[in-house]
Order: sequence, then C-alpha cells, then structure tokens
Amino acid sequence: MANFRMAAFDKLLERKPLEVKREADLTSDYYGMLVFDRPKMQKYLSKDAYKAVIDAIDNGTTIDRKLADGVATGMKAWAIENGATHYSHWFQPLTDATAEKHDAFIEHNDNGGVVEAFSGKLLAQQEPDASSFPSGGIRQTFEARGYTAWDVSSPAFIVGTTLCIPTIFISYTGEALDYKAPLLKALNAVDKAAVGVCQYFDKDVTKVYANLGWEQEYFLVDEALYQARPDLALTGRTLMGHSSAKDQQLEDHYFASIPERVASFMIELENEAYKLGIPIKTRHNEVAPNQFELAPIYEECNLANDHNLMIMDLMQKVARKHGFRVLLHEKPFSGINGSGKHNNWSLSTNTGVVLYAPGKNPKGNMQFLTFVVNTIYAVYKHQDILRASIMNANNSHRLGANEAPPAIISAFLGTEINKMLDLIENSVSEKKMSPEEKTSLKLNIGRIPEILLDNTDRNRTSPFAFTGNRFEFRAVGSSANCASAMIALNTAVAEQLVEFKNEVDELIEKGLKKDEAIFQVLKKLIGLSKVIRFDGNGYCDEWKQEAARRGLTNVTSVPEALEAYYLPSTIDMFSKLGVLSEREIESRAEVEYEKFTKKIQIEARVLGDLAINHIVPTAVKYQTTLIDNVKGLKEIFGDEYKKLAGTRVELINEISGHISAIEEKVFNMVEARKKANVIENGKDKAYAYDRDVRPYLEDIRDHIDKLELIVEDELWPLPKYRELLFNR
Repeated sequence: MANFRMAAFDKLLERKPLEVKREADLTSDYYGMLVFDRPKMQKYLSKDAYKAVIDAIDNGTTIDRKLADGVATGMKAWAIENGATHYSHWFQPLTDATAEKHDAFIEHNDNGGVVEAFSGKLLAQQEPDASSFPSGGIRQTFEARGYTAWDVSSPAFIVGTTLCIPTIFISYTGEALDYKAPLLKALNAVDKAAVGVCQYFDKDVTKVYANLGWEQEYFLVDEALYQARPDLALTGRTLMGHSSAKDQQLEDHYFASIPERVASFMIELENEAYKLGIPIKTRHNEVAPNQFELAPIYEECNLANDHNLMIMDLMQKVARKHGFRVLLHEKPFSGINGSGKHNNWSLSTNTGVVLYAPGKNPKGNMQFLTFVVNTIYAVYKHQDILRASIMNANNSHRLGANEAPPAIISAFLGTEINKMLDLIENSVSEKKMSPEEKTSLKLNIGRIPEILLDNTDRNRTSPFAFTGNRFEFRAVGSSANCASAMIALNTAVAEQLVEFKNEVDELIEKGLKKDEAIFQVLKKLIGLSKVIRFDGNGYCDEWKQEAARRGLTNVTSVPEALEAYYLPSTIDMFSKLGVLSEREIESRAEVEYEKFTKKIQIEARVLGDLAINHIVPTAVKYQTTLIDNVKGLKEIFGDEYKKLAGTRVELINEISGHISAIEEKVFNMVEARKKANVIENGKDKAYAYDRDVRPYLEDIRDHIDKLELIVEDELWPLPKYRELLFNR
C-alpha cells in the first residue's frame, strides 16, 4: 500500500520562493505587449484594414475578404516578430474550459520548401472538427463538422509561441456550441434594449455597454501534497479529511500579510497577466487558510469574460513553476469557506454615464431608478434560470452553506433605495400626477446622490446585491465560465427593458406625458417585484420561511434547478431576443445534466477506490497493531490486562464498526451507480445519481474522517487538512 503522505513530506523541505523579476520598471511599459490591440493594429495594418477592423469592433460591421487578408498578414507579421510559430482559434466549448488547436504558419512554396503564410480565410473561419465536445444532442460524434469564427471584438494574443484568436464555436447548421456566441447575442440584445430606454432621457445615447468586474477566489496547495491526494488530483476537491483543529476560526488569514512564496507566485502571475492586457488590480488573502483572491479593473463584458478564462489558465501554469497547484473547485475542503467568482455587472453608455449610478439632477436620477427597477423585476421574473445558470455539482456545495448566497434568489438594495422605491409606489396617482405630486417626487428623486453616500455597503448573504453603481451577482462559482451567468442576466434585463419601453410608449399614445408614463410603469413594477427585495440575513432559517411565503423558489438539487431551462418563460425569453433557440436551450440543459452525472460518477469511483484500497487496509493494519498489543498484555498480566489496555479494546471495536460500514456503503454505492448507468435519458440519469449515489459520498466520508482521528498518524496514507492548509 502506498503512503502518499510520507513521500510528499520529503519534497516539502525543498520549497523556496522563486525570485521574480518585472518585465520593466513600470507596468505601463509592457502592459499588453502580447496583445494585438489598437496601437499595434494601427502599426501593422493598412489604413483601410485598420478602419475596417475598428468599424467592426465599434459598430458590428463585416470585414471585406480582401481587407481580411490584409488583417491576417499584419497580424502574422506582428506575431512572428514576437516569437509565434503557430496560430490557433481559441474558443469556449460547453466544458467550462477553453480549447485550441495549433497550426504552424507554413504552406508549401513552388520550390518544395515552405513559406510563412496566414490568410484572411484562415483568420475568419476554420473547421476544427472538435466533435467530442458536449453538444447536448445538436450533433452526433460522427457529424464532425464544427466551425470556429473570429470574434473581432476581442483582440488576438500570444501565449508561448502561439497566436490565439478568440472565436465563437458553432455547428454545421449554425447552432451555438459554446458560451461566447450566445454571450455576444445577449450583449447585443441588452445594448439595443437599453438604448431604447435611454432615449427617453438623453437622445445622444446610441450605444450601451455591459461591463463586468469578476473577483476570482482560489486556493493554493503545495504540489507535493496535491499529488499525494488522488481525490484532489482527479476531482478538484477532498472527498475525505477531518477538519484541522485550527482553520479559519480566528479569521487571522483574512487580509493578513501574504506569505513570501505565495507573493512570489502572485507577482509573476500579475506580470504575465499584464503582458496579455489583463488589468489585475487587487490581490489579498481570503478568509480560509491558503485561500486567496485577485480582481481586475472593470472591462466590457465579453473581453472581461475572455480575460477571466485566460487568467484561470495562466494561474495553473504559473503556480506549477512555484511548486503550487491552484484549486478552483467551489468547495475543495469541507468545513471551511469555498470559493466563488463574484460578477460585478453594470451598464454604461457611449456618453460616459453608468446607468446604475445616480445622476446630477432629477432627470438623471429618474434614469437611474428606471434601470434599477427594471433590473430587479427581470431578476424576479427569471430567478429560476438565473439560479440554473450558476448551479452545478461543484457550486451546489457552496450555495446556502453560510459562506455564500443561498439558493433563494433575492436582491439587496439598501434601506434608502428601498425607501425611494416605496415612495414611488405609494405616491404616484393612478392616472395623471398633480403639480404637487410632480414637485414632491422630483425633489425626492433629486436627493438620491445624497442618500447613497453612506449606502454603498454590500450584503454578503445576498445573491444579487446593489453596491453603489453596479449589481454584484455573488452566486457564480469560482471554476465557472462567467458567460453562463452573463448570458442569463443580460438577456433577462434586455427582455424587461423592451417590455418596459412598450408599456411606456402605449401610455404616451394614450395621452400621458413621458415622465408620468414612466412613473406609472415603474410603480407597477416596484409593486410586482417587491417580494424579491430582501436586505436581511440570507443565511437564517427565518428567511427561508419568509421566502416561501413570498413565493420565491428555493431549489438546492442540481437536477431540479436545471429544470428552469425547460420553462416556457425561459424559452420565450431567449428565443424572441435571438440569443438561443429552443433547440439550443434544451441542448444546454442536456449538457449540464451530463456534466453533473459525470462529476458525481468520477467522485464515487475515486472515493470507492481510496476507501477500499487505502483507508480500510490502513485501518486494519492499525487495528492489528492494537490487537497484538492487547494480546501481549493479556499473556503477561493475565486478567489484569483489561485495566492496562485502557480504551484499546473499545477502539478495536470502533474501528471494526467503521470498516464494516465503509465496505457496506461502498458496495451499495457501486450497485446504485450500476443501476443509474443503464438509464438512457440524461435528465433521469442525473436525478438517479443525485438521489441514489451522491448521498453515499458524505456517508462514507463520515466514517473515514472518524478513522482519521483514531488511526496512528504515521500510518495515515493521505495528507491531512492541517498539512494541506498550512504549508505555503
């Protein structure tokens, strides 16, 4: 039997912080050096090609084939000058990871040799096959054609010796097989819908951007200890392990001095991120030991999402150079806080106005209230698909665990904003406002900047919290692709803004003034969405009871949460805005069911192997030692051995009980898995794994963790929590 733990300890003494040097004295001197950004486009492209690309980025126009050839030539020249030998269409399949296939910059020439070449056709579109990626039934494995198409709005970048070109990934028949394609459509939908509403207040608004600022939480574990934990290596989390006597109780790790070796990793990570144009701004220790966080400056949503995926990949590469492994699983350790990825989201205009920031006058504040109210109503209407967008096997360990937002979707606005909304709901007349009502309301609306000065705190128990000039969707998981949540949120808000404008326009046609019509619709929406506004403690049991009375849903089962994809309201929302077709929506649900099943299946297999082949033999070995000890005492001291043996006889019995329970439960888990595996329907199989297999994971773990406290420390085969969490 291998004792992974003892072998790992020898390697720990070798760990020393690596010396990291900055690329230049100032970050600005090398920021974006590996990105084909606007300044580099201007240098390497012709005037016409540069103009075409910028027009495509800013206005969504198409690029002429001849100009595309010019763009490809300039991009290739820049890439080769920076050491690139290959190019790749970089895309985001439905796996929560990124994908790439590398091709060399070579073609045959007339002399039997090769020449560096890269055409506009290869830049714009490729056929990478990629038939093994999940499609939810959109295409079968033998239907190999899948196409990647250039996303001109996200700049190309170099990783190592490869030029990476961000692309969408679609099927032969045009359905989206990735996250980026529907994200771009959702962003376009919210742009058009928001511009329509902004026109009520400012005719100069012609473009609205969705902005995203993600906060990435993660754990660092020494690589030797990581390799000594097969459960960590194969599932991303510890399937067993008793809590350490000291973990996060003292909260002494939070914002504490960053350990030297970790700081060395962070510095190199930031250096590499800056080269790729990823604007990392913040780093700090998080609450749990060995948990950390990084966060960037806010960016346009599509670019921010690309950067988050790039940074997750970069973290893994840099960490290994420093003898670490990054854990992005939402709950790698039981009993301490898991990791999330808070999505700070807002909308801003081409005129420089953040739509969730109060204005300088009543008109600007009326716009602010309009967008806040419509957003809250959109969240209320589509709470189920918003939950489904962030629910998976990993994240289900966090939600509702008194460390992350509960599975109940609610919105925090703060006392003063709630008062303002109540004022509107209660003060506006049913038809036309009196002059006194208009004056009173405008005076109160004019006070919004003042009342928000001390009202920008956040409610950390709220899944969707207003934090001054943005909303924070806190429930997103640390390993997730942000696009899943952003597709749902931006589409929901777009749909609601369209409906709001239609209602207001109808009232104006009936003779109401614009301001009166807006207030009338806002009043209705405030009343309808009031039930989702909650500023209290989302962790408490009283809130669960209150939420049920309000009619809010509380779904903690992953398969049940995924049912939201099939709701008529979900299908109608996505399809009418052209973000996802009904077939695409249903395929995504199938993919999520399949991913859930496979993750639980893998965890069950790993736990069964470790339990039977490592933990049980270790327990038997220690039990045999105790038995031999008791036998020896009896041979020497006769009946007096009972006093001398103390609790050892009881321990022998206790170990037998745990061993028998583990063997029985592993057998039953395997049988449950066999029954579930023959189920052909993906959704039914996911329900079977959730109902019949997943509970055994905790039951078996409970017995193993109790054995960990009994068995001699030197015999225990796996690194313990105190070692995993406090070696850095």
